[in-house]
Amino acid sequence: MVLMAVGYFQPITRGELSKIFGKEVSRDTIGNLRGAGFVGSGPRSPTLGAPYTYVTTRHFLCAFGMETLRGLPDMEALEDAGLLSRKAAMRDDQTDEAHESIAEDDGD
Repeated sequence: MVLMAVGYFQPITRGELSKIFGKEVSRDTIGNLRGAGFVGSGPRSPTLGAPYTYVTTRHFLCAFGMETLRGLPDMEALEDAGLLSRKAAMRDDQTDEAHESIAEDDGD
């Protein structure tokens, strides 16, 4: 599931992956995906602390019989099957932004 999320939301940080799944995605999980050649380093995130991002590799595409990421199944079909929730990920991001805004307001 982590590999699927990287494929759809790349470049993505480990923290963003954790938000999607509602629990921490371990460094070991990322390390195993990197070791298998499915995931590589992407650009540093422009967010606080500039965390690493992760992207899929050419090996990922070949292993799953795709030439490009356009070969990934349609997100709506995955949502209908209950395998992916774009809405939940966006809702979590909006909640985080609201909390950050409140924290900034409290600091004034």
